[in-house]
Amino acid sequence: MLKITYIDRNTVHISVPAELTVGKRHLTAQEINILEHNLNSSEDPLWQNVYVDAAQGSFDPSLIQESVFSGFIVLGSLRPARLKYHDLELETGIYRSKLTNVVTGDDDVIRNVYYLENYRLGDRVLLFNIQEMSCTNHSKFGTGILKHGEPEENRIWISVGNENGGRSVLPFESMISADAYLWSRYRDDKELMQRLIELTEKGNDGELNTYGVVGNDAVIKNTTLLKDAKVGACAYIKGAFKLKNITILSSEEEESQIGEGVELVNGIMGYGSHVFYQSVAVRFVLGRNCQLKYGARLLNSILGDNSTVSCCEILNNLIFPFHEQHHNSSFLIASTVMGQSNIAAGATIGSNHNSRSPDGEILAKRGFWPGLCSDFKHNCKFASFVLVAKGSYQHELDIPYPFALVTMGENGDQCVRIIPAWWFMYNMFAIVRNKYKFQTRDKRVVKVQHIETDPLAPDTMQEIMSSLDRIIYLTSLILPNLDKAAAESAGTPAELYQKAKDFLHQNPDADFTLFDPQCQKKYGAMIFKPVRAYKMYRKIVKFFCARTLVEYCTKIEQETLTHEVIESLRELPLYTSWLNVGGQIIPEEKVQELFTCIKDGTITGWNGVHEFYDSCELSYSRYKTRYALYLLEQLYSCPIEQFTNDIYQDIIDDVTIVSSSMYTASISSREKDYTDYFRKMTYRNTDEMTAVLGSLNDNTFLHQLHADTEMFNDRLRTVFNGICKK
Repeated sequence: MLKITYIDRNTVHISVPAELTVGKRHLTAQEINILEHNLNSSEDPLWQNVYVDAAQGSFDPSLIQESVFSGFIVLGSLRPARLKYHDLELETGIYRSKLTNVVTGDDDVIRNVYYLENYRLGDRVLLFNIQEMSCTNHSKFGTGILKHGEPEENRIWISVGNENGGRSVLPFESMISADAYLWSRYRDDKELMQRLIELTEKGNDGELNTYGVVGNDAVIKNTTLLKDAKVGACAYIKGAFKLKNITILSSEEEESQIGEGVELVNGIMGYGSHVFYQSVAVRFVLGRNCQLKYGARLLNSILGDNSTVSCCEILNNLIFPFHEQHHNSSFLIASTVMGQSNIAAGATIGSNHNSRSPDGEILAKRGFWPGLCSDFKHNCKFASFVLVAKGSYQHELDIPYPFALVTMGENGDQCVRIIPAWWFMYNMFAIVRNKYKFQTRDKRVVKVQHIETDPLAPDTMQEIMSSLDRIIYLTSLILPNLDKAAAESAGTPAELYQKAKDFLHQNPDADFTLFDPQCQKKYGAMIFKPVRAYKMYRKIVKFFCARTLVEYCTKIEQETLTHEVIESLRELPLYTSWLNVGGQIIPEEKVQELFTCIKDGTITGWNGVHEFYDSCELSYSRYKTRYALYLLEQLYSCPIEQFTNDIYQDIIDDVTIVSSSMYTASISSREKDYTDYFRKMTYRNTDEMTAVLGSLNDNTFLHQLHADTEMFNDRLRTVFNGICKK
């Protein structure tokens, strides 16, 4: 039932915050006459609630028409002028609007804003055709804080990664995917969880004194409802349906936009992001340079920087940067997806639970790519850059092999099939292009979240090393069938493991399959081409190590790799366990160091956490190089000081082959688009095909790759030949 309060216009008492009246003055009698003549009215019949700019010639009362004022009104400079944004051009002033407790900036346009309450506007703000725009005194603008007297259940949590709320995090304005990841994963550390709440509450005085904000040069038009919204500078909002309890981060360098029919509730929208065409987001955080469009639904989720989501439905997820999901039929729920991912049409990730409670999860490391119409059940776990072929996977999966292809069994066979290192064998072009592609798509001006876009990095290398160990172990189980004499000569499990390793090295053409029972619940998985995968994995690790050492020598302006350089590297801490923290690759020990600093009070706010990330990024190249040196020694089972000329030559040869094959495979992959009959058959002739596709010779990526490959191969020989024993 509506409550009616009768106002005695003769006893109006309005309190105006003193800081708002500095440089302001009351209206003159002549100005009041002009205002009333133009059909304006005020809750205070004496107009003492209205303050205007005190500078000479800075207030023109004729620019206010048919408007109603209540509470306090503090106006900035109001002079005859026009504001133009695209095709919309309007005169400055206040027309046919109702304002309550409003502070405007200089040269604003407020036209047909039928209810505007408790807002403070910047300069050159344009508000046009808005039904309601109001702010309560207890608004949190989408953050997870509380005001005095509010119960804990009023706090806004975002239930990422799990539907039952067990991984929920509190949103805050500067949140990045790294923050959300660490908060959501280490739930057993109760002291850390409490401290993270305190970091989020830092700076919150709890007072019931909030007001809405619209930044300079923002444009809001044809919008139904804005309630408890903070709108950043240069934001553009047109035709939105409902914007409630949100923060829209925007700046002149990174303008954010909201389009027709959009509904945003309880969330934070990152700088330079765009939300269009009936999209809906509730309890959310959008990173920088993100896009939601074409009816996308984002609920209880955090979306990392540089991500695009169209049409689909995303529920209870934590998603790292560079996520692509474009199709109306795709569905993603209760997952942590570590970025550089692409969800195909019809894919239903987490379509069902295999427990009696909706507490299942899916964890997919970066580069996750499920095929068309694939579906998976909770729980599942995928290594980096796993491609899953089309199919309905009825049982839980744990795929530890990075860069692998996963397919369904055939003819009723329930075992899934895995080809480890598949990308390196059959689609090197995609891996090579990845780094260039994501760097090109990164449109952020301010890069708070550090993102590793190279597929070959410490996180994937540790997965490859683990997979090498797994292939050797599984081979040892069937070694009696492969080399009976070698198996019988092994007296201990360690000796059997070594014999299996020797077999893989000495029989590069061996063709057999392995069975891995841990890859799928109940039925396990068949591992195809394990010898080729083993050899390719080793080559890729060598390539990573050599490239990292070459880059390091270049960075420190060292012509060749010398024993002095190696000694200096040995002085660095060796980190062998790495985490993908929101897109940034950080040693696990450094993450634990961060937690210690948070718990002991050394770090007192989220800015301090972000500074810690920055310090890790500054040291990343050195830590990565030390790790590369360690991996190289692991591959050859001896310290680098004991490497012979033959070993160095083996490194140079293998790495050159990998480097060159990356280019030739890329050329071959692209050439198929121009030579394959089925690609050509829709064109009348070659000229038409070239007009549509462009010329292969004009491919700037391939030109750049060719130049980079030649430069790297030359530099590789120089760097490693320098350390060869004379």
